[in-house]
Amino acid sequence: MRVAVIMAGGSGERFWPLSRKLRPKQLLRLTDPDKTMLQEAVDRIAPLVGHENVFIATATHLADPIREANIVLMQNVLAEPDKRNTLGCLCWVAANFQAQGLQDISVAILTADHKIEDPELFRQTVDQALAVAEKTGGLVTMGVTPTRPETGYGYIEATQTQRVVTFREKPDLPTAIQFVESGNFFWNSGMFFWTQRAFLNELSAAEPEARSIIQMMTSFLSDGEMDQATLAFRQIPNLSIDYALMEKAQDVYVVPAQFPWDDVGAFDSLFRTMPTDHSGNVVIGNVVTKDCHHSVFYNESSSAVMTAVGLSNVIMVQTDDAVLLAPSDSAQRVKELVAMINPAYL
Repeated sequence: MRVAVIMAGGSGERFWPLSRKLRPKQLLRLTDPDKTMLQEAVDRIAPLVGHENVFIATATHLADPIREANIVLMQNVLAEPDKRNTLGCLCWVAANFQAQGLQDISVAILTADHKIEDPELFRQTVDQALAVAEKTGGLVTMGVTPTRPETGYGYIEATQTQRVVTFREKPDLPTAIQFVESGNFFWNSGMFFWTQRAFLNELSAAEPEARSIIQMMTSFLSDGEMDQATLAFRQIPNLSIDYALMEKAQDVYVVPAQFPWDDVGAFDSLFRTMPTDHSGNVVIGNVVTKDCHHSVFYNESSSAVMTAVGLSNVIMVQTDDAVLLAPSDSAQRVKELVAMINPAYL
């Protein structure tokens, strides 16, 4: 049996003021005018594994908004009790699967914040990655062939036989150029594939404390003791799954992504993910512009018009209670503002 888990717990601070505590990036329409990114993620994978086998792993405060969106079965929304990075998220998922008797399964760990085109080619690649996981009993990641020396992504170095040599953190520009020119590196897509058994076995060696906690949580969840499961969960080290497991595992493979992919990380990514007008502008909502070029104008307000004249290379975002204005090359810095804003606007 194959299942898919879509990780959807991040806050997407670089997309404030569109993204808020109860409506993070994955619940926004950033790559399709008609669908949220989370809805797109579910629609992409459901034909391969079956809608009833699609799960969403999220934070407790997002569980109700996601359930209300009716994207997957209500019981398939798995809300982790606290923030423990991606290691905690996937340990919680594994414990829930164990408690439900889902032990002999293959698992696709997918993302909800990427633009992925050609859904059929995506499903073919996921099918290939799951097949490698099932055949080898190893852990599998999906790598994206770099198209530029990107400093905002992690990289995966692999052999010609697609065995992973090492995971590399976000590099500086000269290092990124070397990675791309070598031809041995992929961008790390953040998607993983394994059998439940392989995940637990590798975790036993790489992070034995987390493996023991999964066993405890499984017992508590099986007995309906959520409070005890929560206490156990909070003992999980606050680590990423890359650092805690993937970088330490002995049997890791990479499957090249065969589909167009983009990490939707900040407002400037909309230039790549959304249609532009004849002046290179992304225009969404009730907007009137004149002599503007290469800018993002995103108006979500239901009561106000957004207007701009003579602007170039800027980002303007308006909601009913907030306005953002920034040069497009400062898109990544929006996160810095979030720490300074009155919590009432978050």
